[in-house]
Amino acid sequence: MKKLIVLLLFCLTAAALHAEGFPDISIAELKAAIAAKSVVLIDANGSESWRAGHIPGAIDFDSSKGKLASLLPNDKAALVVAYCGGPMCHAYVGAAKAAEKLGYQNVKHLSAGISGWKNASEPVEKGK
Repeated sequence: MKKLIVLLLFCLTAAALHAEGFPDISIAELKAAIAAKSVVLIDANGSESWRAGHIPGAIDFDSSKGKLASLLPNDKAALVVAYCGGPMCHAYVGAAKAAEKLGYQNVKHLSAGISGWKNASEPVEKGK
């Protein structure tokens, strides 16, 4: 019975993570896209967190409201990756939906978030 409950909880958690409809991107895949300069990142952690440290080049979603369209590429097929704190954070949804609403068709989610990025010893940059 315990195994069944654990399995059910796992399935519900997995379904909740996919419920927003944005596919996940791994840290390795994101690193490759960054190296190829083929991704735009949106940090949905809030301006204070963005200033403290974000994935290099990431847009601060909080301070970009109203001007996000001008910060994103003209190519609506461009890869746009939204992220927030980590696997249990859902703040990325607002940023991902904002990009989607602007017509971007390749919007993904870094579920590892900034915490996973840092835990993988990847570089961060501080904002001004």
